[in-house]
Amino acid sequence: MALASGCRAVTKVSFVKDGLTVSDPPPLSVHQYARVWLPDARDVWKSAELTKDYRPGDLKLSVQLEDGTEVEHKIDPRTNNLPPLRNPNILVGENDLTALSYLHEPAVLHNLKVRFIDSKLIYTYCGIVLVAINPYESLPIYEADIINAYSGQNMGDMDPHIFAVAEEAYKQMARDERNQSIIVSGESGAGKTVSAKYAMRYFATVSCSSSEASVEERVLASNPIMEALGNAKTTRNDNSSRFGKYIEIGFDQKHCIIGANMRTYLLEKSRVVFQADEERNYHIFYQLCASSHLPEFKAFKLGCADDFHYTNQGQSPVIAGVDDAKDMCNTRRAFSMLGIGESDQMAIYQIIAAILHLSNVEVKDQSPENAHLVVFCELMGVPCEEMAHWLCHRKLKTTTETFVKPVSKINAVNGRDALAKHIYARVFSWIVCSVNNALKSAAKQSSFIGVLDIYGFETFDVNSFEQFCINYANEKLQQQFNLHVFKLEQEEYLREEISWTLIDFADNQPCIDLIEAKLGVLDLLDEECKMPKGSDDTWAQKLYNTLLKQNAHFDKPRMSNRAFIVHHFADKVEYQCDGFLEKNKDTVNEEQINVLKKSKVDWLLKLFEDDEKATSSRNTRASVTGRAGQSQRDNKKTVGLQVRAQRIVKVLTLYTPVIEFEERVSTTFITTIKNLLKDRVESTTLMMDAKKIFSITLPFSPSCVALETIQIPASLNMGFVTRI
Repeated sequence: MALASGCRAVTKVSFVKDGLTVSDPPPLSVHQYARVWLPDARDVWKSAELTKDYRPGDLKLSVQLEDGTEVEHKIDPRTNNLPPLRNPNILVGENDLTALSYLHEPAVLHNLKVRFIDSKLIYTYCGIVLVAINPYESLPIYEADIINAYSGQNMGDMDPHIFAVAEEAYKQMARDERNQSIIVSGESGAGKTVSAKYAMRYFATVSCSSSEASVEERVLASNPIMEALGNAKTTRNDNSSRFGKYIEIGFDQKHCIIGANMRTYLLEKSRVVFQADEERNYHIFYQLCASSHLPEFKAFKLGCADDFHYTNQGQSPVIAGVDDAKDMCNTRRAFSMLGIGESDQMAIYQIIAAILHLSNVEVKDQSPENAHLVVFCELMGVPCEEMAHWLCHRKLKTTTETFVKPVSKINAVNGRDALAKHIYARVFSWIVCSVNNALKSAAKQSSFIGVLDIYGFETFDVNSFEQFCINYANEKLQQQFNLHVFKLEQEEYLREEISWTLIDFADNQPCIDLIEAKLGVLDLLDEECKMPKGSDDTWAQKLYNTLLKQNAHFDKPRMSNRAFIVHHFADKVEYQCDGFLEKNKDTVNEEQINVLKKSKVDWLLKLFEDDEKATSSRNTRASVTGRAGQSQRDNKKTVGLQVRAQRIVKVLTLYTPVIEFEERVSTTFITTIKNLLKDRVESTTLMMDAKKIFSITLPFSPSCVALETIQIPASLNMGFVTRI
């Protein structure tokens, strides 16, 4: 597996702190002049040197800081934990963290800091992992001559680089005819999207010429399109991906790129209607406003971004160093390169412009009529009076009657925003489908390399449903990382018959169970969404009653009855319950959609073709079961269910390993596992199937078929055993 991990700053490398450190037993004594790291509130860690020998039982260390200050560091008598030792100067600046004598948090952070500040080196290996520090500026290390230098080289023979990771994946794919995956992980703003783009650029450059003209260029052309529609400025990142994507780059038997396929996850739809201070909506809105003076866009009746509610809430319409009008040209050029015609492009821009006008529609006295509503309806090709009516009214059905009821002003605004989000999500899905069609190849695919670029872990001053879904996805990826890294390392020891002890690494399965297991956070949320009078407040109380005493990863804030805390692998995050139910249900007024389906704009009707098919299918099933009135409500998946259904980790589990587990399993490995289990009274049967895939049948597994979902108890110290 090729891994690229980004760090937003040198003060945070969470996976090292949470997993890779193997602590040595405390020394019997520490001699004078030994150098240690002391925790510091301002600098995180400070270097110090012992001025006296330390002997067991001493309750303090006498040390001198680098500035000459002499201090006494107290030792907790309950733990006798000594501060971490510093590495020798000769090792500082190593390009592989595993070469350090002491591998702990201060050692890692100091090594990264020295490499970055002294030599402007942003890449460092940590075994099979590449750590990247975001320099927040362009560096001249990605040109074609650099790509050529890494082509054909072994990963450890060259300086650490994203190109080395890409070359390793390409080489393994070509040599073994095995699919590979590169996981680009890190917190928000770490530079994941840029790293993923450089990996794709590498494959496009080193791949031999394809029989299909400019297929590599078409693969790269998808980037500006997806950034325009799916990226936005946040407080941490001017070009933050607000969706996850897994791109499979396909190769033929000669290892030439023949096409690609993209899967997207978790589009942040709420950003369409709301942006926090100093943040922006999706780039495409600002690109369109910056180009509104062009003749072809005159009919859209746009102005500057400050004129529209959906683009002025963050009060930060301009990004320093970014020319939105120029980027619009790049987006249009990319559309054309992928074969998306001018008429389709104009239809997309027309719908985006309509959403901007919808944002300025105000509701007063059950009447939303204003100039922006008229323009919205003109651009969407729908009757204005019908849309005005259903923006302020809702249809309620019972078993015998149908009522039309006016809605409150706040509900009307929420309904307007839900409609805008729904339309944008449909446009986004259509574009992803069109991009995939453009990247599809008629040639037979022999293998592929996947590149995963998904949201980084997020924690803000106010965290809501979006951050919860993002951090849940990151928990799943962290588990995949832990299992893969530790499994490979420990199997290597077994294969080489090295004397060793099972490493008890941080297992985040309890946190995942808190979120996704029966009566977990998502289960309780979906249940509350089905209740006639369900609310965020009643859901919060159910969380406290069900989870507070049962799960150590769940907490209640002292001063709030409308929030909850989850102890994630990276940090503990407080989530505000407000809006969770509404965002999870993701409901839109059906009558508003029915109005859109009457549109005279043919392209708009394409967006709702899937709705028609799904509705027809639901009605067919409902007529058979006699539940027609409930069919749509019961069959619509909540966002929580959709998040759980995403197959990100399963895809990675199938296609990520460098050396497949079934090739590495040995008699020694099986014997070791049996020894671990020999004192248990339950079955200790171990089985090997025809493909030599290691299987394990234990009392907590109904059958070996259920290995995709089995969770092995941490008490067995077998967290590294997983099915490939």
